[in-house]
Parts: sequence; C-alpha cells; structure tokens
Amino acid sequence: MFGLRRKKPLGPDFSHVTSEAEAARLAAQGMLEKLFLLPLEFGGHDIPQNYVFVPVGVGQIKQQIDLGIVRQLVADGTVTQYTATPEYAGDSFIPVAVVITAHTPGSFTTTINVWGEAIQRD
Repeated sequence: MFGLRRKKPLGPDFSHVTSEAEAARLAAQGMLEKLFLLPLEFGGHDIPQNYVFVPVGVGQIKQQIDLGIVRQLVADGTVTQYTATPEYAGDSFIPVAVVITAHTPGSFTTTINVWGEAIQRD
C-alpha cells in the first residue's frame, strides 16, 4: 500500500542473539569470533569486559586498523589515548558497530559497521 515496504536488511541478522551464552555457542560453531576492544598487543586482557563477539572476519579488520594505523600513530606520538566502543541495537548481544577512537594530542576515529542498519551507513 502506498508503495511502502519494509526493507530487507543487508547482511547477517544477529538480533536473535541476546545472551553471552548464545554468542559463545555461535563462536564455538565458527559463526562468530571474539574481538578484543583493547587489543592484547596494547595491554588489553582476555576478560569479559574487554571483548565482544562479532562475525568471523571483523576481528581481522579491527586488527588491521589497530596494528596498521593506531600503533604507528602511537609510535609517532600523534595519539596517546585509545578506546573501542561497541554500539548495540535492540536486545542483541552482538554489536552493530565498533567505534575506534585514538586521540590526544591528535585525533583518529573510524567505525567498523558490523551488521544490521549499521552496514547501510555511508
């Protein structure tokens, strides 16, 4: 009616994954992987507060950003602070995006759009 139709989401849909147990089960099946927010190479620890589960391959993208870009900015003295912040949609335990920010004195920000409406962002 009136030409309005609900758009079919692009890519995978993880809206049904609403617990860490379900995310861990999917990781054991090879559908998801653990992504460290503060990389182990930067002093992060393998503790629940420092990781999220994401589709396989997203970890490699983040690692390329962390080790290929951020590490050089740190070595150059361009940045001294780092955060990786997950964004969520609904009740899903799987983030739709991860925002990486390195700053002080310089600034670097990028977003890894993981699934859902986030992958349709410009």
